[in-house]
Amino acid sequence: MDNVIILIFVSVIISLLITPVVKKIAIKLNVVDIPRDNRKIHSKPMPLLGGVAIYLPFILLTFIKSSPLTNAEIGIALGATIIMIGGILDDKWELKPYQKLFFQLLAAVVLIIMGSSIKMIANPFTDHVSYLDMGYWTVPITIVWVVGITNAMNLIDGLDGLSSGVSLISTITIFIIAVTKDRNSAMYLTAILMGSIAGFLPYNFNPASIFLGDTGAQLLGFLLAAISMEGAIKSATIFSVVVPILTMGLPIFDTVFAIIRRKVNGKPIMEADRGHLHHRLLDLGFTQKQAVLVMYTISALLSAMAIFSVQLTSFASYYLLLVVMILIGIICWRFGFFKHKD
Repeated sequence: MDNVIILIFVSVIISLLITPVVKKIAIKLNVVDIPRDNRKIHSKPMPLLGGVAIYLPFILLTFIKSSPLTNAEIGIALGATIIMIGGILDDKWELKPYQKLFFQLLAAVVLIIMGSSIKMIANPFTDHVSYLDMGYWTVPITIVWVVGITNAMNLIDGLDGLSSGVSLISTITIFIIAVTKDRNSAMYLTAILMGSIAGFLPYNFNPASIFLGDTGAQLLGFLLAAISMEGAIKSATIFSVVVPILTMGLPIFDTVFAIIRRKVNGKPIMEADRGHLHHRLLDLGFTQKQAVLVMYTISALLSAMAIFSVQLTSFASYYLLLVVMILIGIICWRFGFFKHKD
């Protein structure tokens, strides 16, 4: 555990020191976010590339930590690098959706080649320890999981400190579960990621001086998807569906409801709107900081349920997830979250 504490501390320091440098580079290279429509909350150009300040300490400490690198860890590092390259290009030149998807798919395929995939999931239809073998579905399910979480985290990146703070809460949750389940690889990776995000967050929280950009938001989504799949929340090769969905519940549910909202209202699924949770909270009169804190609270509550679900049988944990999904759906319907807003 001493090594873990050192990793957290060092990653925080590196991220704290390197973020101002990344900010200057982003401004010098003119990689900035210029507000052009009413979906943008900020009123002045803001430097992007904040994800670089998280990526660098994560990669550096992953390779020099005391334990030997596993194939899965190498896959995560390579995949993260691919996501970073795509994110930097997107922040600079605004890639088309299919171009973004190319980098995400490539990163997911690298993970699979290096041995990280969803081969089995906990059986929801029994109280005793059992699993369902994914067989030929392993590859498509793994790709959908990685690409889905990568994009979900990117979609909620609409307020100062929102994606980074929610990612930090999710990372802490996976870290706690990894420690209790003796998943050493996931414990080290989440410790490093935790510190990297914590060092960046002071610069990103309202009023932010630098944004994550697609570089950072996609990176955080990818890393959370990959690390959760690698071992923090599974037993041997059995993937527990409930824990990761609750741990990353806020971006997942927000994305799912965005798809439903656009489909119900006859809008293209990929078309941006002002219907996300953070937009709704602002429309209700919350300030940016208040809206972010509300969403932190929701994320923390879902994460607490994820930790609690680890102690339940598979059937009970799936039942808990179902109840949570129904309650959230009812609340969102009641407050008009399925109505389209430009």
